[in-house]
Amino acid sequence: MLIQRLQPPLRASLTSIARSGASNSHTGLHEAFAALRLCQKETQGGNLNFVRYATHKAQGAVNKAKDGPGKRLGCKKSGEQYVIPGNIIFRQRGTHWFPGDNCAMGRDHTIYATESGYVKYYKDPERHPKRQYIGVVFERNQVLPLPRNSMRRRRLGLAASQMEFSTVAETPEVVEESAELQGEEGAVQTQVSAPAPAKKVRERKGEEGRVLTLRPGYMYREANWEIGRAAERAKIQVRAFKPRDRWTAWKKATVRKVANAGKRGLRGGGKQGKK
Repeated sequence: MLIQRLQPPLRASLTSIARSGASNSHTGLHEAFAALRLCQKETQGGNLNFVRYATHKAQGAVNKAKDGPGKRLGCKKSGEQYVIPGNIIFRQRGTHWFPGDNCAMGRDHTIYATESGYVKYYKDPERHPKRQYIGVVFERNQVLPLPRNSMRRRRLGLAASQMEFSTVAETPEVVEESAELQGEEGAVQTQVSAPAPAKKVRERKGEEGRVLTLRPGYMYREANWEIGRAAERAKIQVRAFKPRDRWTAWKKATVRKVANAGKRGLRGGGKQGKK
């Protein structure tokens, strides 16, 4: 804001008026009016003295560090680049990319490799029409996504293949017939031996008839309802549960907790007094 400096003429006129009261009133008034006219002429002529006051707050540095260094988001491994288990492939905020074959995603949406291989960026319309995936393959020329229900290569670079089992077990009669045929042709006849009896596995007490299956988490255990029948299988008499007055039990427990809290307070007060 600009303010005119009019203090000296006004101060002179006021001084002259004060003097006029003491001496001649007419002369003092004439001097005061002359001072005011002089002030008006200076104002109209443009002879002004201005004072500049700050109207804006002083600004600080422009390129000042705000929240420390960046988070270093983005791609860390490009397509067809070799990675090992645990290598970070992509850092992101949100799921712009999703984990595909042989990849996983951390809690901060970081995608990392779970197997050694080559990185592949791809889309899988059959799985999701719009999502983008990152996967790892064992061979550089392999293409993702793989066809549905196709053979997958797993850990150690091995290919999964279906094993063929014979559905009909060889009985002693079949073995005798094959031996007779060999004798007719001049082969040496072999004496057929009876199959060895299966070794009986000794079961622990209380575990008779238990069927342990492989459950999630790679644990061999049975269902919870079967675990609850362990005492029944072991023929152990368990005392039946008899519900009583729960309100009375709750009241006693409340009184006991209050008494224990009071004892703890007394022990703490004594220690503080000793200190």
